[in-house]
Amino acid sequence: QVQLVESGGGLVQVGGSLRLSCAASGGIFSINTMRWLRQAPGKQQELVASITSRGNTNYKDSVQGRATISRDNAKNTVYLQMTSLKPEDTAVYYCNALQPNGIDYWGKGTLVTVSS
Repeated sequence: QVQLVESGGGLVQVGGSLRLSCAASGGIFSINTMRWLRQAPGKQQELVASITSRGNTNYKDSVQGRATISRDNAKNTVYLQMTSLKPEDTAVYYCNALQPNGIDYWGKGTLVTVSS
């Protein structure tokens, strides 16, 4: 069983930056693909960024160049750094751990509000 706890959300001004963290416990963190997804009010959940166990990263087009996902396997933590934030980045951001066997786990989410 993997537990994920996100932190770092809050109210940010347009153009600002923030770093989300997701601390994992249980399981073997280093073998998981870690993902950040978000869900804005009234919209479907969407994948923002992912990082494999080998460190390969992938980003949603709209955050490419503004987001950086990273992981620290020693700390069992994955991060999402976002810059040049826009109002459309407002959402609840969820951390997801995808195990090699296909089972995934979710955090409870952290709210990011980008205010103009």
